Amino acid sequence: MLEMTSSTQTGRFPVTIIRVAGNVDTSNYQAFQEYLNKQVADGARRVLLDFKRTGRITSAGLRAIHNLFHALRDIHKDADDDELRKLMSAGAYKAPYLKAVYLSNEVAEVFRLAGFEIYIEIFDDEEAALNSFR
Repeated sequence: MLEMTSSTQTGRFPVTIIRVAGNVDTSNYQAFQEYLNKQVADGARRVLLDFKRTGRITSAGLRAIHNLFHALRDIHKDADDDELRKLMSAGAYKAPYLKAVYLSNEVAEVFRLAGFEIYIEIFDDEEAALNSFR
């Protein structure tokens, strides 16, 4: 069973921490996507995804995270599409408004294989992740 909770941590910026418990796969990715969409609709502008209690994520869950990235990018407008592609190709871009923390080995491997670590910073420490937002 997939469970999601969120809270806001205020430091330099307010950051919405979304804690995901359970596997994210084709049976529940729509609920995951709806939850992420609702967080943005309710005002989340910087998001930290906490996967401490997530053992597995499939491509369906990755799609929801990618959609979240684009929703936040549309709000922040930090780079146009051409600039973003160039920066990502050069390894010079990490989303300043979307981070992830506490990935299991399996989830980290899926992120790596999908290329998510190219544009989403991954942390092992929540405080360091929160301090990285700009």
